[in-house]
Amino acid sequence: MVNVDDAVIARLESYGERFEILVDAELAADYKRGEDINIEDVLAVEEVFKDAHKADKASEENMMKAFETTDALEVADIIIKKGNIQITANQRKKMQEEKTRQVITKISQEAINPQTKLPHPPKRIEKAMEEAKVHIDPMKTVEEQIEPTVKAILTKIPIRIEKVQVAVKIPGTYAGKSYSVITQYGKLIKEEWENDG
Repeated sequence: MVNVDDAVIARLESYGERFEILVDAELAADYKRGEDINIEDVLAVEEVFKDAHKADKASEENMMKAFETTDALEVADIIIKKGNIQITANQRKKMQEEKTRQVITKISQEAINPQTKLPHPPKRIEKAMEEAKVHIDPMKTVEEQIEPTVKAILTKIPIRIEKVQVAVKIPGTYAGKSYSVITQYGKLIKEEWENDG
């Protein structure tokens, strides 16, 4: 559980009533995107409020009417997934910077310069994103933002997403060292181990 002082409010209005919970902003955003996180780790307290600032708890009658349950964890799950998560400007900026780095890394791994057939370095992609004034949404997944970002920077640098399937045969003596390099630069679809290791 997150410290109450560090928590932010997640809010949902349903059937004319407001329901609020106290959550960790980053964990709640990850949970909302579908990452495998325990709901109890996201919450500061296992309570549903009508007004979290006044610590005014929501009535069980209103929770039953709006969510068909009075279980705080089930209600919290619905509030996080369907409601709004309040975050501070600093938290939003930090989340946006982290998401931007992730998008740049992903593009540099998957995209190439069609003229040279070589990948663009992350700094070049970052500069092109700044010039194209690309806005990264900290609440969306990296995958959702790759295509619009590539389309936006296409006006600044020649770029193309290239996916290639490669079969690699590695002698057993080099398998350990090679494995980490292969998984770092690509996605391992299938592996076969032969008698020689």
